Amino acid sequence: MKPKVKSVLSEEVGRIKGVLRKLKLHTVCEEASCPNIGDCFGRKTATFMILGDRCTRNCSYCNVSHDRPLPPDPEEPYRIGQAVKLLGLEYAVITSVNRDDLPDGGASHFKAVVEAVKRENPSCKVEVLIPDFLGDRKAVETVAEARPDVINHNIETVPSLFPVVRHRGDYNRSLQVIKWIKEIDREITSKSGIMVGMGESMEEVVGVMEDLVSVGCEIFTAGQYLQPSKNHYPVKKYYTLEEFKEIERTGYSLGFKKVFSGTLVRSSFHAEDLFKGFS
Repeated sequence: MKPKVKSVLSEEVGRIKGVLRKLKLHTVCEEASCPNIGDCFGRKTATFMILGDRCTRNCSYCNVSHDRPLPPDPEEPYRIGQAVKLLGLEYAVITSVNRDDLPDGGASHFKAVVEAVKRENPSCKVEVLIPDFLGDRKAVETVAEARPDVINHNIETVPSLFPVVRHRGDYNRSLQVIKWIKEIDREITSKSGIMVGMGESMEEVVGVMEDLVSVGCEIFTAGQYLQPSKNHYPVKKYYTLEEFKEIERTGYSLGFKKVFSGTLVRSSFHAEDLFKGFS
């Protein structure tokens, strides 16, 4: 059964949107039409999307615009640092569109944003949700140099569906990116997640979890894929609560240190709670 998503409107949501518009910032919450936007904005949390709102890839499940991107904004790191301060955030999540047009995939910009947030907000914890950087280890090292508390790279789906839903993506490349996180800095927490309901089997989901544990992934999330529009990849199945509980139980049995599995779970949803519980 398709889950019903309740829209939550409040003064706090309006205030946060006002701050974001004033500072000319994007959030993945808005750009990707996340079902949890009301909940997260209501709790003074947001996932900032850097490097513009135009992606160089065209994944069939994603609601972010595919277009020729603009050059990186050198003032964006400062503005995000200010936004975190104005919103009083204790935990900030930073993600981006894919920027395959840039020599380092945008890694140096990620580093600048993390450094700006930490400089302006010394007590704030920072999680980054990075793209695969086309398999460039140096790019991952650049992001890690800023010492984010968590580096997340979502594997998104099972290997058999990569050619269908992940434009220019590669399953083994994504696993390699996750493996590099702990190799580069063992103090940084590693994280990944998938969407289910795209036509995968439970055996394939378990296979992905096994692969992630084998490359040192510590936190794992799983949520129901929801089709953003009729033009996007269709939902093949709606998972039951018991099936999500099964994924969670299996994840812990395989060795993840934290597992968050549920219908409306997204990788950044309650990210601060996952990290606090883990750390």
